Amino acid sequence: MKTLNISITLLTLLLFSVPLTAQTIVVPEDQEGDIQTWIVNLNGSQASYDNWSEGGVNTVSGTFSTIFTHMYRNELFAYGFRANLRYGQSRIDGDTRKSDDLIALRGRATYGFSKTSKFAGYSAIMLRTQFTDGYEYGAKMNPVGGDSLISGFFAPAYLTEGAGITFQANPKLQVEAGLALKQTFISDGDLAPNYGLTQGDTFRSEGGLTTGISFQSDVAENIKYSSNLETFTNFLIPISQTDVYWANELVGQINSIVSASFQFELRYDNDFSSDLQIKQVLSAGISVNLY
Repeated sequence: MKTLNISITLLTLLLFSVPLTAQTIVVPEDQEGDIQTWIVNLNGSQASYDNWSEGGVNTVSGTFSTIFTHMYRNELFAYGFRANLRYGQSRIDGDTRKSDDLIALRGRATYGFSKTSKFAGYSAIMLRTQFTDGYEYGAKMNPVGGDSLISGFFAPAYLTEGAGITFQANPKLQVEAGLALKQTFISDGDLAPNYGLTQGDTFRSEGGLTTGISFQSDVAENIKYSSNLETFTNFLIPISQTDVYWANELVGQINSIVSASFQFELRYDNDFSSDLQIKQVLSAGISVNLY
């Protein structure tokens, strides 16, 4: 627990000492009417070795991702929808493994208190799951050795509905807090214990407090940094078991179609593990803005 408290303290200091961004949808205040963007990315890497003195492992990897965003504003009312889909695989010496997998759908509506106020009421809904099965490779928990199935499509899936107050500190930084309902779906009941449910259960509903901090900024020419922090605290469990999701991405646009990115994600979900979950991805490839 001491380690978790130190980690959360460091995380808070980082969030207030560097620019932050966001998966949270922020409709620009000067926008009127509809605006849509659709970006498709294809990233990959390859390494091959033959009689190489330093040694090495032959690898091929590729990741496809797409982000579609629709935003609308009419005076004090604003609405945004975003679909974020990612899937990647790596082939290492003939063994194929998943390297990325995400389905995230988010809708969010706000209504400003006045034209000059930085405060607004908001309501939001989000669905997050994955496309295919996930494994712990060489899992120690598997009595016969080998790989162990730990997740799958809608196993789990998280549906969250929230409403509260948001504060637009400036065009880059936004803070919000409110009440939320969170539903956990497990399509395969055998996986339920991995996510805090009883063996065979397929559904759980929780109520609690949600908070969020989001920010995006150009850190240099053609380089954008984005970060999004979200928390969910169940009213019926200790606050030390608050769910924490922190996603960061640094994107550099090399030219009109070639880009490079670095993703860093940190999660704390006590239902899955008492340890922090960390993900880092460095990639380069083709990025096309369809409109």
